Order: sequence, then C-alpha cells, then structure tokens
Amino acid sequence: MLIRSWDRGDEDEWRAWLAEGRDFGLLAANGRPGEGPVLVPTHFLLDEERGEILLHLAAPNPLLAAVRADPNVTLAVTDGYAFAPGHWRGEPGTPTSYYASVHFHCTAEVVESAAGKAEILNRQLAHFQPETPDFRVVPGPNELARLLPGLRGLRLTVREVRAKFKYDDKKPAEEQRAIAGRLAERANGPALRRDQDAAARTELLRRHQRRAASGRAVD
Repeated sequence: MLIRSWDRGDEDEWRAWLAEGRDFGLLAANGRPGEGPVLVPTHFLLDEERGEILLHLAAPNPLLAAVRADPNVTLAVTDGYAFAPGHWRGEPGTPTSYYASVHFHCTAEVVESAAGKAEILNRQLAHFQPETPDFRVVPGPNELARLLPGLRGLRLTVREVRAKFKYDDKKPAEEQRAIAGRLAERANGPALRRDQDAAARTELLRRHQRRAASGRAVD
C-alpha cells in the first residue's frame, strides 16, 4: 500500500479508528507457486497489550494450508471509502478515491489443541457477545466442545502496522471543507453509497481537525 507523507496514520490515530468498532477485515496469505494469494473475510480480535490478533476458521479453509506453508500474512481493515469526482477537486480535475485502511503484517500460528481453540473462541465471544457471559466453550463432553474438531484457531503476531487515511490532506483547507460539503450532499441523496459517503466525510473532517490541532499548515 502506497502511503504518502500527508495521508500516513500514526499509532494513536489507527488505534482510535479501530476502537470505534472496526473488527472485520480481509486476511491474506501467500498462495502456492503459480497461484494468487488466499483471501478470507473475517472477524478478528486485536489484543493490543500482547501485540497479537486472534481469530478462528473452519478446518477445511484453504488459508490454513497456505499459512502452514508460509506463516507471513496481512490483515487489512478498510472503511470510510468514497469516490471523489475530478470536478470536486480543482485543477487539473483528477478524480480519486477516499478511504481509510490499516494493514497488519503478521506471523501466523495455527492453533490445533482443544484448549487453545477454546481460549480463542472464548476471548472472541467476550468481545463480540458480551451480553451472554455464561455462553463459553469448555473442552470436554459437551455440545459446544464437540464443534472444536471442525475449527482451527489462528494467532497472528503483529510485526508491523501501516495505516493510511486518504482524504486530500494535501489540499488547502478551503478546498477540503468544500469537498466535505459535497460528500454531505451526496450522503443525503439516493440510498446508493449513502453510508460510505457519510463515513468518508466524517474521516475527512477528522483528518482536517488533526492537521489544525497539530499546527501543520492547512491553507
């Protein structure tokens, strides 16, 4: 992912962005020679203190074989995307895409043991389903545990995080505010893309405010 100096996200920024509820991404592993990468859309749990990401997959998932052959993986989380037409952006009238994307470059470990898989599932349940604290997986002769053989856990050790918030930060403040207005108009229009246009406008204005607060020139 190309990251320009003006759209690079720092650690505080991407952590706050994920904490807003972004816990679904696209996990990529290297495919076999002559094939493309293996991609899996998945929920995940980021453990910031341990520097790891936890998730689980069905045992037949081809990504597991790819990880066993090469443990280097990337998890990408992307949101707040919108198309910005060229006539919104001034001369020379070049259109662009707005988006926020955080990429975790990791080393993956397949978790095979029943206890290890139960731990991952329970930590995910505590995060995604906190309203049912008694619904947990315990290895042994019980209904939930009988599902464990059909699953595999994945523990991703995070080596590097790269974050990009592409919202025309290099533009003068007046132009950036005008584009935010255009996104607001489009977000209030037909249902197509409405949510993402609104999300892109929110991110654009947030980035603009960060520039102003940091003392970087915005005009």
